[in-house]
Amino acid sequence: MNFRIGMAALAATVLAGFGAAPLAAHAQGGAAAGETVFNTRCKACHDPAIDRAPSKGTLATYPAAQIVDALTNGVMKPMAAGLSDEDKAAVAAYLNAAAAPPSNEAHPAPAGRPAPPANVGVDVKCAANPPIAATPSDWTSVGLHDSHRYQANPGLKPADAPKLKVKWSFAMSGGSMPTVIGDWLFITNRSGKFYALDSNTGCVRWVLSDVASRTTPMIVKSPISPSGWLTVVGVRDRTARAYDAQTGKEIWRSPALHQNAVVGITGSPLVVGDQVFVPLTSGEEGAARQPTYRCCYFQGALVALDLKTGKPQWYTKILPEPLHDTHKNAAGTMLQGPAGGAIWSAPTADPKRGLVYVATGDSYTDEDTKGADAIVALDMKTGAIRWSNQVQAKDNFIVGCEDKTKPVNCPSPDGPDYDFGASPILFHLAGGKDILLAGQKSGIVYGMNPDTGKTLWSRKLGGGSALGGVEWGMAADDKRLYVAIADTLNLMDEVLRPAGKTPFGAPMPPSKPGLSALDPATGKVLWNVPAPVAPCHYAGDRSHDRTGGSCIRAQSQAPSVMPGVVFSGTMDGWFRAYDAATGKILWADSTTDRRYQTVNQVKDQPGGSLDGLGPAIAGGKVFVMSGFNGAAGTGGNGTNVLLAYSVDGK
Repeated sequence: MNFRIGMAALAATVLAGFGAAPLAAHAQGGAAAGETVFNTRCKACHDPAIDRAPSKGTLATYPAAQIVDALTNGVMKPMAAGLSDEDKAAVAAYLNAAAAPPSNEAHPAPAGRPAPPANVGVDVKCAANPPIAATPSDWTSVGLHDSHRYQANPGLKPADAPKLKVKWSFAMSGGSMPTVIGDWLFITNRSGKFYALDSNTGCVRWVLSDVASRTTPMIVKSPISPSGWLTVVGVRDRTARAYDAQTGKEIWRSPALHQNAVVGITGSPLVVGDQVFVPLTSGEEGAARQPTYRCCYFQGALVALDLKTGKPQWYTKILPEPLHDTHKNAAGTMLQGPAGGAIWSAPTADPKRGLVYVATGDSYTDEDTKGADAIVALDMKTGAIRWSNQVQAKDNFIVGCEDKTKPVNCPSPDGPDYDFGASPILFHLAGGKDILLAGQKSGIVYGMNPDTGKTLWSRKLGGGSALGGVEWGMAADDKRLYVAIADTLNLMDEVLRPAGKTPFGAPMPPSKPGLSALDPATGKVLWNVPAPVAPCHYAGDRSHDRTGGSCIRAQSQAPSVMPGVVFSGTMDGWFRAYDAATGKILWADSTTDRRYQTVNQVKDQPGGSLDGLGPAIAGGKVFVMSGFNGAAGTGGNGTNVLLAYSVDGK
């Protein structure tokens, strides 16, 4: 299972408009009934936590409405089959009661128990909202140009990096990576709030409350928007939506791009010309843990929409083989396949060739497929697959199959779960040729011919695991490719195995977390800096469940680069600036060693893990999300905090 969706995310999505009244009706006495349901349906995966499933203590930090929605509309829906609304509300009441402090203050809550989620604050409105005005220093999409994550005009010099300090902070639940244009900043989050903020102060220009999303808003100039500026996001209900970036007014909403609740959108939609490309992924690997689940049917897809209307133009299924029944599992459930090939990341456009590239995830079944763990090129206008390069065959995986006790739906043999989860980078070489760069969770980076898909070189940098290697992304300037290696499970296994507490069957490959620079033409390693061992100060996370409280220095966050400097975060909450030519660490800041007094009036907001899609660099500032609740469940606080760094905090 890919880290993108994460079992922690399954309980963190809010259905817009879900009221608290039905939950309140069952709060009295509901906890006792909820304990019975939890022990029957949930305990096996959550107490103690299995694989990437959130622990019981972590679930207790989620509001009741989020828990009910996860059971009703989210990827946990198959596991909740047959439960009544009262049952679901009772489970939520039971979990919330588990987080409540004891009535006797002489007996405080056990150490390491997550605190209830912090108040997400008050939306302090800006006094005025000037028209959006573009600048050369804007960061308008998740990967910027050709997925390079490179800001050529940062408004900062390399000498400024050691002077960076937090200028302002903003708390939110499950926040994504922001985009910035002029003095406007746009950011979604899983609680449903889509914000436009003042990038200088963090005040709220506008906010929508029904856009539960984990995608980075893309900002484009477009005449279909009254202001001339359009933003497009992918939403939890499997729709893409377009809004006027100046006002937040909805311009269009696509139809649901898939009907099943296990399908989702984690990769940010990409606007190219008059088209919007939307990748589809799923949490079916988690649902497949249940013996009665008819594993598996989802096949990754890319959908093209008309930018003017949001209407679908084409839908291309990435797996070329047809879905068919296969055999019954030990519980008597008929299984099916092939399935998988989820697209977790944003597509990469190549208008010169008329192509759009996507990176696909693993296979869910033992039915052979050529579409999983592949880089795929599709024709922009027709959706036809021009080429597909599968780098790992038979990577068949569902959640828990690497554990000592396996679910009955595990394929045979089990795959290592080496998804591609990062967007490919289209790099223009000095000699005039192009190369497509792709990083995999195996820890291997590939250089491919964008015309044919042929592998030109490969370089192994990490140990690799289900949460290893390249996770969220890579970055490139005009000279070098920068690769962050996570090896999260490898690090956890190294801590737990000597104590006899590892949940994994076979030992993980040795971990190699860190940041490397490669020559894009050859894959030659130009420098490598291991992730430093450093202290962390987590407040209410899952580290106690997974590692006995050890700091995990996995470098899973996607790096971003400006001339002379690479910014990269680690899961222990450290944010660092590296010299792009040598790898020397120029600056390091622990986002967990202080509490933040946020612009939206949250007091003493803690920081946490740096994970996910990484920093945005714009207008003399660097923006990054601390406390991300990722699949590893390390360093998440229930509430994240967006940090805006500037020179001397001015």
